[in-house]
Amino acid sequence: MAKPNKPTLRIAKLPNLTPVKLTVSLEPEVHQMLEDYAKIYGDNYGEAVKPAELVPSMITGFLATDNGFKRARKALVPSE
Repeated sequence: MAKPNKPTLRIAKLPNLTPVKLTVSLEPEVHQMLEDYAKIYGDNYGEAVKPAELVPSMITGFLATDNGFKRARKALVPSE
């Protein structure tokens, strides 16, 4: 609900967008694949990136396309 004397906006207050740092351990083969992916990315886009910089987009893409996860998550997350 809007506070008195403030206009009602179509856009709600933005969620917390502060990144969360997460440390993971990878098998050497997976690490090498990330290194290779970063090299191919750099070759394709002309912009060098560290493998760790690619991981958030990879995880986001994976979770967005996992239909089983999305269905199961609906039971965990209350709808708004």
